[in-house]
Amino acid sequence: MRELRAQGPKPAQPPIGPGLLGGSYRPLSDSDLARIHDTSLHILEKFGIKDPIDPWRERVVAAGGWMTDEGRLCFPRRLVEDVLHQAARNITLYGREERHDLLLSGTRTYYATSTAAIQILDPITGEFRATTLKDLYDMVRVADALPNVHFQQRPCVATDLLEADVLDINTAYATTSATTKHIITTFFQSSTLQNAVELYDLSVGGDGSGDKFRERPFATATCTVVVSPLRFSADSCWVADKAVQLGIPLKVSTVSQAGATGPVSLAGNVALGNAEVLAGFVALNLLEPGARLLMGNWPFVSDLRTGSFVGGGGEMGLLMAASAQLGRFYDLPTTVASGMTSAKQPDAQSGWEKGYLSTTAGLAGANMVMMTMGGLADNVAYSPEALVIDENMLSGVLRSVRGIEVNDNTLALDSIEKVINGAGHFLSDELTLEMMESEFVYPHLADRSSIDEWQESGRKDVRQRARKTLFDVLEQHYPGHISTGNDARIRERFDIKLEREVMMPPWGRG
Repeated sequence: MRELRAQGPKPAQPPIGPGLLGGSYRPLSDSDLARIHDTSLHILEKFGIKDPIDPWRERVVAAGGWMTDEGRLCFPRRLVEDVLHQAARNITLYGREERHDLLLSGTRTYYATSTAAIQILDPITGEFRATTLKDLYDMVRVADALPNVHFQQRPCVATDLLEADVLDINTAYATTSATTKHIITTFFQSSTLQNAVELYDLSVGGDGSGDKFRERPFATATCTVVVSPLRFSADSCWVADKAVQLGIPLKVSTVSQAGATGPVSLAGNVALGNAEVLAGFVALNLLEPGARLLMGNWPFVSDLRTGSFVGGGGEMGLLMAASAQLGRFYDLPTTVASGMTSAKQPDAQSGWEKGYLSTTAGLAGANMVMMTMGGLADNVAYSPEALVIDENMLSGVLRSVRGIEVNDNTLALDSIEKVINGAGHFLSDELTLEMMESEFVYPHLADRSSIDEWQESGRKDVRQRARKTLFDVLEQHYPGHISTGNDARIRERFDIKLEREVMMPPWGRG
């Protein structure tokens, strides 16, 4: 079999890749979805949302909304439904290279890393420490080299940068220098978002106006526009408006936490978060009809024994699958956060939580599945080893999402007839050779050797195998897609803290 595999032709279509069609897992029925939608519209019309910024209040009131005596902005049902009909669908998020473009349509599914960690499990010392700008750059370039990372979130916060404007611009620089994949990141101030567009534009040879970047915007901003329950976040709303005005795709987010900032019931938590996201969609589409917006209803979970946030657990799988279904109900580009773990090491708990959470989200048809790779401790920490392990785990997850193709060829009647009248086995069958690379995935970190072979080769566990892959990538993969001249123009314009010396071999200095 190994000889046949070595001699056999390469398949025209690999077994997994970005944009596979999910949607087979449906924890909510059609009538359930309709009731959640109706409940969300009731919340918006009868309860409203407190503390809108002036432009949002003015736009919504001009379109038929109203303010209550308690200072809550209410959205009439007809307004919400009218705006939803106008919202952008089937949008493409661009990579710096076309091969990384993401078509967000139907149940096409893509996976990304975890985000916003403030500690890192150092792969050399084995100890947790605060994350730095160099860690941010290194983790993005590692993920750039891993095929099952389809797009990138900012994996960690550069905690060595204290000022918000310096942090924002250096985050934009470090991430875009380290990858050609689409980037999703956070901006704390609308003014630095404008600066980031200038930086992005300079990085692709533009004059800094943003025009060249806007031809293929390779970065998306994310804004949590509502603080649950039902109160606008002013700073985020200002950033969201600026993103739409600058032509930057925007993830409109809300994070209701069951039993804390959202209802304890899973259905109620989904409905509340859905209402909050729809409010953002209305206000932003009134600013720019058809703006490129992504649904970010991320209903989270509390451990009600302690009140603390919990990223893992079966309830998270149900909540994120429900959010994915709502995205399909509206036919809008949808993101979910499904793949976190409370584990502090890349151990069995980390594996089981990330495994079922990333699988259910993909099977539910979420367009963009986030938080799936690298995170630990409910996303407080990041592990380079876990990034490599989780990315390899997604090989199996993606194969599950792809499903089973049933056609004349795959039903294999000719092969069955030949084998029962011939060799009596399928090892040398032509269909076996034809499909062995296209029907099956062979994760390179998975140990499938015999016990004797494993013992003789040093008894390595998955973390040891992942560490070798990690160090190989860190030592060899230094993206060079920003020219020296464009990089110099960026550094002349902005206070870039990431020194050129740490962005080239050998790894480890700085």
